Amino acid sequence: MGRLTSRALAREGHECVILSRRAPPAGNRTPGIRYVAWDGRTLGPWTAEIDGADVVINLAGRSVDCRYSRRNLAAMLSSRVDSTRIVGSAIAVAQVPPRVWLQASTATLYAHRYAVPNDELTGLIGGHEPDAPPLWRKSIEIAQAWEAELAAAPTPQTRKVALRSAMTMSPDRGGVFSVLATLCRLGLGRYGDGRQFVSWIHEQDFVDAIRFLVERDDLAGVFNLAAPHPLPNRDFIAALRTALGRKLSVPIPGWALEVGAFFLRTETELVLKSRRVLPGRLLKQGFKFTHPTWPEAAAHLVQSWTNGVEDAA
Repeated sequence: MGRLTSRALAREGHECVILSRRAPPAGNRTPGIRYVAWDGRTLGPWTAEIDGADVVINLAGRSVDCRYSRRNLAAMLSSRVDSTRIVGSAIAVAQVPPRVWLQASTATLYAHRYAVPNDELTGLIGGHEPDAPPLWRKSIEIAQAWEAELAAAPTPQTRKVALRSAMTMSPDRGGVFSVLATLCRLGLGRYGDGRQFVSWIHEQDFVDAIRFLVERDDLAGVFNLAAPHPLPNRDFIAALRTALGRKLSVPIPGWALEVGAFFLRTETELVLKSRRVLPGRLLKQGFKFTHPTWPEAAAHLVQSWTNGVEDAA
């Protein structure tokens, strides 16, 4: 998400500074983007970049694509909470604090359920669903701690926005869309019983929502960054197969997913949890999605992704 956002803003002529533990090689850097070192935990020279900045967007956090071991869960928690705390501290001591702070969160915070969608006002926070594995509660607890750190930050002159993002679909190699498209090309179909809802957002709408929230000085608090039409996994995969021109597929039963997740060092929560999330506040405030429905968005993404795969070959 950071790469998508910084590339888009740099193309528009904005000066973008990325705080990073490891900057990419000079030959792989995007024009208009500078890299400054930080550790995500302590104040340092990097705070000069916060002072006088117009906007701070914090998307830091260890990837959730891992096994939920005690060590990994601790790293997921600390990378989110510590980075949020130290960004808040840097804003608090700035001579000229930024006017807005957009802080990453996650739509995983909502309950695993099928019949009722979750928006910001009426959505049910998860953690106690009787039909969800107890381990899924850990990611919700991490998300709650993440948002609590944002709320506690003493930044009275800086508007704060929490971004509860769904899966961001981009044709970039190695991203979630690339993984799903590759599996569909191999003939793999729906996951589990296919009833679980998939919430997603096209990369263009993600960046446009960021821009919308930056420009609207009257908006603060929690916003769901998700397309307005989540759909069951079976329909999600069927539309992706159609976009790829693949007619036949083999469903993947839950037990096979568990075995595969073990060997791939990941968790089935990422594909089996039902995330039925609606962008209620964005819609109410007049935000217009360029790619609101999955069949159209999938077709658009497949075209770019296929060209990228062919170019790489």
